[in-house]
Amino acid sequence: MSVIEYSRNVLGLSDANSTEMNEKTSNPVVNLMEEQKTVTDKGGTMRLGAWNCDIKAGTLAHKIYGTTSISERHRHRYEVNNKYREQISSAGLVFSGMFKERDLVEFVELPSEVHPYYVGTQAHPELRSRPTRPHPLFIGLIAAAIKSRG
Repeated sequence: MSVIEYSRNVLGLSDANSTEMNEKTSNPVVNLMEEQKTVTDKGGTMRLGAWNCDIKAGTLAHKIYGTTSISERHRHRYEVNNKYREQISSAGLVFSGMFKERDLVEFVELPSEVHPYYVGTQAHPELRSRPTRPHPLFIGLIAAAIKSRG
């Protein structure tokens, strides 16, 4: 989880965590979605299916997808805690994709001058990838690895 590691190692919040792994963390940078807090029947009640994402122009995610509007599949109950977004962003982690209707972070990344291919997503790209049609995130990862070999 890049948000947790970034919060720990760059922001210095050594106890930063997800409430999924530590309900009592004093810095819940990843938290159970508000509407999930009252769910008792866990079944198919998580954030499921395809969700829209607005990608910030000029970011790695924008370069990978070649557009500023995508839809990706999800399957989770936890999200980046918006109470920490400004602090994390000010420290250099870029929130490059958002589901604006609910103000949810979809993509985070580091600028290419900091890291050649550091991008994380809430989505599940493996659900849309096929052997003959790999997902754009996987294509980007392989291209970055080849380029770094020089």
